[in-house]
Amino acid sequence: MSLEEKLNEIREGSKDRIPAETREKMHRATEELRESGITGKALNIGDKMPSFELPNTNGEMVSSADLLKQGNLVVTFYRGVW
Repeated sequence: MSLEEKLNEIREGSKDRIPAETREKMHRATEELRESGITGKALNIGDKMPSFELPNTNGEMVSSADLLKQGNLVVTFYRGVW
């Protein structure tokens, strides 16, 4: 299964797990971000991602370059409680 197929599966499954009111808030927030123009600054498919460092769950700094030495890297952002 491709990553896109897996993400679509998760998205469809969320309809059963996430209350309609919460899903609406999420969709509204996403649309507000699109309308802000921020998507024009986003990376596109095939763009090289800039290197970065972030703290891991233990508070230790981890670099994307070090992680990429181990294989592919997927970056996701969790916005917290809706």
